[in-house]
Amino acid sequence: MNLSNTQDLIGVEFKPYSFDIEKGKIRELMNAIGDDNPIYTSIEAAKEAGYDGIPIPLTFLNTIDLWGGYGFEEKAKKLKLNKIKVLNGEQEFEYLGEIYAGDQITVTSKVIHHETKTGSTGKMDLITTENQYRNDQDKLVAISRNVIINRA
Repeated sequence: MNLSNTQDLIGVEFKPYSFDIEKGKIRELMNAIGDDNPIYTSIEAAKEAGYDGIPIPLTFLNTIDLWGGYGFEEKAKKLKLNKIKVLNGEQEFEYLGEIYAGDQITVTSKVIHHETKTGSTGKMDLITTENQYRNDQDKLVAISRNVIINRA
């Protein structure tokens, strides 16, 4: 991608997608990271800890995006990025409500920021995308922001 044209990406929106939060996917992630906290596998333990259901772990928004959203190939094509030159720069999560197993989450995503910087290997674009996660009641329950680095 010509680095000077990436400013045009601000405001680009991706097609919304939905994802059903499954206990099995929560358990899969917990097994993968070695977390045996029973609130993520037992409704009784979750309720005893004060939750209304089995909550998602903090980084589960990545699972929603990976399984429900755009794949890397599609996102790189839509943003006109060179797939070999792309890095994940930064990610942040902001939780505004609870997300539980059994919820259906709908995600909207768009490009919200761009800047070009020069590093030791040359110029690079930093493209920030924002995902908004809404539950079955259309309540905004989380926001994630991701910085994609596109090296020249």
